[in-house]
Amino acid sequence: MLVLITYDVNTEDAAGRKRLRKVAKECVNYGQRVQNSVFECLLDAAQYAMLKHRLEGLIDKGKDSLRFYNLGNRYQGRIEHIGAKAGYEPEGVLML
Repeated sequence: MLVLITYDVNTEDAAGRKRLRKVAKECVNYGQRVQNSVFECLLDAAQYAMLKHRLEGLIDKGKDSLRFYNLGNRYQGRIEHIGAKAGYEPEGVLML
């Protein structure tokens, strides 16, 4: 399933900036950054539960927020891209 993850981390202090880096790094391990605080992650149910748990443990729930949008397995018709930065195919070949 494709899950869109967005976050807003308060970076007014050093601890917030550290949380932001940790949240971004965790998301990079599971998906593709499509905008500054937005990731598209192709996950199975177990990966989704693990990532959600890890991210919840990283944020300060009084200052930060996470949003998870489950686009499901038939997500192709639910995404429309306009503008710069060409899209990518989450299930396509990844070249490193």
